[in-house]
Amino acid sequence: MHPLDNIDRRQFVQGVLAASCALVRPARAGDTPINIGDMHSHLFFFGMGASPEKKPLGATMAAGNATLVAWSLVGDVPWLRVTGQGIKQKGQPKRGEAIAWFEADLARIKQHLAEQKLKLALTPEDVDKAVAGEPHVVLTVEGATFVEDDPSPLAHAYELGIRSVQLVHYIENPLGDFQTERPQYGGLTDLGRKVIAECNRLGMLVDLAHCTDTCVREALEVATQPIVWSHSSVTRTRQPNWKMPVWQARQLPLSTAKLIADKGGVVGLWPMRSDVGASPEAYAERAWELGEWLGVDHVAFGTDMNAISRPAIANYADLQKAVRSWQQAGFPAESIRKIAIDNFARVLKQAMSGRQA
Repeated sequence: MHPLDNIDRRQFVQGVLAASCALVRPARAGDTPINIGDMHSHLFFFGMGASPEKKPLGATMAAGNATLVAWSLVGDVPWLRVTGQGIKQKGQPKRGEAIAWFEADLARIKQHLAEQKLKLALTPEDVDKAVAGEPHVVLTVEGATFVEDDPSPLAHAYELGIRSVQLVHYIENPLGDFQTERPQYGGLTDLGRKVIAECNRLGMLVDLAHCTDTCVREALEVATQPIVWSHSSVTRTRQPNWKMPVWQARQLPLSTAKLIADKGGVVGLWPMRSDVGASPEAYAERAWELGEWLGVDHVAFGTDMNAISRPAIANYADLQKAVRSWQQAGFPAESIRKIAIDNFARVLKQAMSGRQA
């Protein structure tokens, strides 16, 4: 029987409540901070009160023992605007503009990482070092707009240090449909299939977050390596569609999440307050529940750091509180480590190790 099978939601709530009261038991050796991984975070995305000056990444990571953090370069920012209905497309990049934006933003990111003396996770060995406690950053791109109509720019992105590619985001691109607008293609396009194949060949982790349900299912059919859904949540009660409120449209149906898990992939949970609740403990409960649904090997943190207003997890110190609530509730240490960092590390290493170039 899996360790998660012995712990139901009532036990979780009781454990968290016990941990919150004045008579909580003293910390034990097993309660020392666990290293944390995050499959999806930002620093340069529409502000959200964050900036390199206000939230230097090194100190932010250290405050919560975050040692494997994916910093996502948003590939379509210049063509987005924030509205009362969420983030919407305001234009379409001309040829060459998306790759120019990608290179310029990546240079800004690398400058900050250099100033913070943070290392890049480029190889499976780097990932192992991160799991062991040496902080590393994984460079990712959210919305592969820079690809335009040819997968060949992916090799350039790899040489620049990108190790994970999310196909779509908030503007129309020729790879497939995204969740918050009316579908245009009926799922994944032929170009999208070629991009997945090229990512698999290069050793880059494919991220299907923001893809429609049909797009995800078609991507799973062609991918030769496990994939991730880096951030949002899973629903058992609705079939998300583009007409719903954004946080509901962005959810993943449980049946599709299970397909990702069946292929060895990992689903990341975001801390959207309207979805998971308002506190680190509420987030912890939802993440543990997701582990019960998908299996403890297929869940990870995907905070979308600095891109969500008033999140349940505002920083990595908050995320460490979520982990601590599991420890204080007496949950299995191995299962905690898997969700906290090991699952992200495993799937990232598997993608990297699949490199054929």
